[in-house]
Amino acid sequence: MPETEKPFNDPKIALNRIYTRRGDRGETSLVGGQRVPKHALRIECYGTVDELNSFVGMARVSALETPVLAQFAAVLLRIQHELFNLGSILATLPEDIHPRQPRVTQTDVEQLEREIDQANEVLPELRSFVLPGGSRLNAELHAARTVCRRAERIAVALAAEDSLPEDAIKYLNRLSDALFVWSRWVNHQLGIPETLWQPNQSTAGKSL
Repeated sequence: MPETEKPFNDPKIALNRIYTRRGDRGETSLVGGQRVPKHALRIECYGTVDELNSFVGMARVSALETPVLAQFAAVLLRIQHELFNLGSILATLPEDIHPRQPRVTQTDVEQLEREIDQANEVLPELRSFVLPGGSRLNAELHAARTVCRRAERIAVALAAEDSLPEDAIKYLNRLSDALFVWSRWVNHQLGIPETLWQPNQSTAGKSL
């Protein structure tokens, strides 16, 4: 795509000095310059998306260690870029959003849906819930899934008190589903059996 046809503006920032002391009183700045308390729901929302991005990054490193999962690692890198786009829009009040500001869109949601369907086609039907584990990557994807669900819950709460792009919540919902399916898919690709939930494997469930 030619430079002039990029849908989003490229970043125009200079991170030369990391600490500014401006946050020492418990406030931070939104994209529009507004100072808000760090415990504000909007800050909690994009902070949780940032946390999610870190977990996806860990999963991507694990995927890169296995040649057969190199293409999947590239998918996770795309997800990291999309999460940063999502963080950009979450850090901006509705009235300050620029038409070319990075964001997640319906196109991103539909891509996740295609990838969920493709991965799910090769998986056996589930007869129980699955437990995280079997491989490190599986567990990391499950951890990312739970953070994604938390980000979605916070986004829903934020939307109840302030305007929020509909695609933001839809994206988090589909991504959590994708992370679940991918956690199963990577174990399938690696030939590792799934660990299914068995209620009677608990201490109370075992016969004495």
